[in-house]
Formats: sequence, structure tokens, C-alpha cells
Amino acid sequence: SRYGRVVTDDGTDGGLVQRIVEWADASDAERAITLCNAGVLCAGADTFRGWLRAVRNDNAKGEYYLGDVVAMAVADGRQVRAVVAPEDELRGINSRAELALAEASVQRRLRHAAMAAGVTLVAPDTVFLAADTVLEPDVVVQPHVVFGPGVTVRRGVEIRAFSHLEGCVVEPDAVIGPYARLRPGAEIGTGAHVGNFVEIKAASLGAGAKANHLTYLGDAAIGAGTNVGAGTVTCNYDGVFKHRTTIGAGCFIGSDAILVAPVTIGDGALIAAGSVITQDVPADAMGIGRARQANKEGRAATLRAALDKKKKEQG
Repeated sequence: SRYGRVVTDDGTDGGLVQRIVEWADASDAERAITLCNAGVLCAGADTFRGWLRAVRNDNAKGEYYLGDVVAMAVADGRQVRAVVAPEDELRGINSRAELALAEASVQRRLRHAAMAAGVTLVAPDTVFLAADTVLEPDVVVQPHVVFGPGVTVRRGVEIRAFSHLEGCVVEPDAVIGPYARLRPGAEIGTGAHVGNFVEIKAASLGAGAKANHLTYLGDAAIGAGTNVGAGTVTCNYDGVFKHRTTIGAGCFIGSDAILVAPVTIGDGALIAAGSVITQDVPADAMGIGRARQANKEGRAATLRAALDKKKKEQG
């Protein structure tokens, strides 16, 4: 470490501090001192200002060393003592590598605090928390989960592997992931399911509702007990403005449905798979927005024969 060294009158950490010597100006004996200056000083403001005005830059680096005020205080008859703290409390950051070490230290504390509060982290070293992450007791977090700022997760929730959460609230007993993304404004109701490759942004998912596969729900409200099929997309952006989609309670949204906002789907409605919905659907109605299927008898065999013939002709 190239920190400045704290020189005490008796050579111990508990002795009276005499001066702080920067590494570049220190002798070999002073560099051997293990008590390092972390750069935090405390003194009366008025007195401190006077010492600061007297600091000079006649040193090996030609810099103004804040630590020089310690020797000035001693010369003025003041007693100076060092407060010894763990390295992790006062770690210096002068490079990206040192920043990563500091982040790792903070993450360890956050993980330990969460587990002490009754949260299960299946693989703690792979879970990353924000300073304001709130995880209630009996939450289970599987490996490789990232919590951004502003996340609250209520009791009994399971966050499955490789999920990313930020700016969201997850109510009790919900299941998130694996591979789910909750963006700012996501509100997940009690017992709701958000499955793999589902992204939710500025949208609420009611109690017991499910969106289990390959879905984007943005600027939307989904009622309790609604099932959102795989591949469903709320088209919330027209290139300039955002628009909302409202889906009632107890609805069934078929796979690969495209819901073009603004649009409202009433309670209990059913949306046929593959539909593009651009108009409101009343409660208990079935919305279908797709071309009618037509079966051409024997056409597949005819096409295969034609292709096989062409392939043979081309060698």
C-alpha cells in the first residue's frame, strides 16, 4: 500500500499522533509503519481553516498535503489521536480495479444483512443488491439475480435464476423468473407468476395472474387471475407517445397475441391465439383479429413433387 503513514509518539496505533508522512516523502523506517492514513480528519472548523491556510507544497510531489495539518496541530499543543478502522470501512479508490474491490466489500455486507434478516440466498456470491433493496423474510433468491435501485420484495416470494429487477414491487408469494426482467414501475401482485423471458415495465400484474413465457407487458394493467399466453406483446409506443393497455380480471390471452394500445379488454374476455387486437373487447367476449385459415387439399404433395423435380433437373 502506498498510503501515507501515521507516526505516533510510541510507535503503537494507540499512541499520540505526531505527524502524517506521505509515501513519497517517507523514509524506509516510516514506510514500515502499518498504521495508514485513510484521509479523514476531524477538528474544529475555525482552527482547521487556519491550519489549512498554512499548508505548503514543499514536498517530493509538489502537492498540498492535507495531512500536514496534523503536525501543525501538534506544534500548537493539541493532542491528536488516530481512530483505527477496518480497511473495508476506509478503502481508497484510485482505479477501476480498486472500485471493484470496494463494490465487492459492500455487496458482502448487503448479502450478509439480507441472510441475517431471514432471506435465503442460494448462491450468495452470485446475487447483487442495491443499497436500498428491501427483501422481506422468507424470500428465496436463486443464483445469478441482480437487484437494481428501488426494489421491494415481500415475504414468501421466489426469485429464480438469472432475473433482473429494478424499480419494482413484488407482493407476497409471487414467483419471478427464471430469466425475467422487471423494469421501473412493475407491480407484481400476490401469488402472481412472471416466467422466463418475460419483461414488465410500468405495468401491474394482479393477484394470481400469470405471464409465464416470452412476453412484453409495458404501460399496462392486468387483472387478477388473468393468464397471458406465450408471445403476447402490448404495443405501447407509437413512435412518439406511450399508450396504456388495460386487461380485466379472469381473462385468457392466447399465445402470440398483439395488443395495440390504447386498448381495453374486459373482465373474463378471451383473446384468440395469434390475434392483433386494435379495438376494445367487451367483458366475456372473444376477440379474434387474424386471417381465416384455408386448407388446400393435396397442395403439400403437389408442391413437394414440383420441388423434387426441380432439384433433380439442377443436378
